[in-house]
Amino acid sequence: MLKPRTVLRYVTHTIRHTPDGGVTYEVFCAAHACAAESGPQDAQEAAQDWALRHTGRTGHDLFRRVFTDHGRVTRVDEPSQHPNALGGGGDGW
Repeated sequence: MLKPRTVLRYVTHTIRHTPDGGVTYEVFCAAHACAAESGPQDAQEAAQDWALRHTGRTGHDLFRRVFTDHGRVTRVDEPSQHPNALGGGGDGW
């Protein structure tokens, strides 16, 4: 009779910023009961300009800023590429 068997394979991966997806910038007004937001912007200046205009119109001066990038997960195939290996690329999270 055959006994069940489990094979575990551990594969190391890393995640790094990729410029393919770009970066988006958003600003949210943090004043009490204000739900205004800039919406996603391709340029940081556009989101900041929205916040400045909003402050001018409303007097609100507290904002939450969100910067979103995209990460790509890749398999680390060689020991020298392992994030914890000496001399390896260690910028993954």
